[in-house]
Amino acid sequence: DVSADGLDIMLVLDVSSSMEARDLGKANRLEVARHVVAGFIEQRHTDRIGMVVFAGESFTQCPLTLDYDVLLEFLAEIQIAEQSWDGTAIGMAMINAVNRLRDSPGREAGDSRVAILLTDGVNNAGEIDPATAAGVAAAVDVRFYTIGVGAQQRGPRRRSGVDFDPE
Repeated sequence: DVSADGLDIMLVLDVSSSMEARDLGKANRLEVARHVVAGFIEQRHTDRIGMVVFAGESFTQCPLTLDYDVLLEFLAEIQIAEQSWDGTAIGMAMINAVNRLRDSPGREAGDSRVAILLTDGVNNAGEIDPATAAGVAAAVDVRFYTIGVGAQQRGPRRRSGVDFDPE
């Protein structure tokens, strides 16, 4: 058992096919987002962090944990969604994250429950729109922060992977 005072943070990561765009350099949007998220995780010490991935559907990739090594392994394995479940269901991903955070045991409401949404798109799938999901989050004291991934213009997409060297 590990006892720690910190935040409960759900990372909500878009893995739709639009994240294949290469408008941020040689790496695609997903590779850049994974690199930034890994750096964020490595800077945390007492926060429980979990991860939701989404495209046309939403999945909990990792529940809240203090085991950052396991979380980083899950992050490294994330791939672009297959065409069968492609899309951008932002509202559904938000609700999935809220459900993971709303009953966090041992945490006070307010600023201690946070979700960070990383996406490049506009909601185009799922049964719940983002505005409704934001209302639900506010009602249970979950704070959402959104990070846009990508440049204004669209870059070319490829299905093959490329090693991302941040240096």
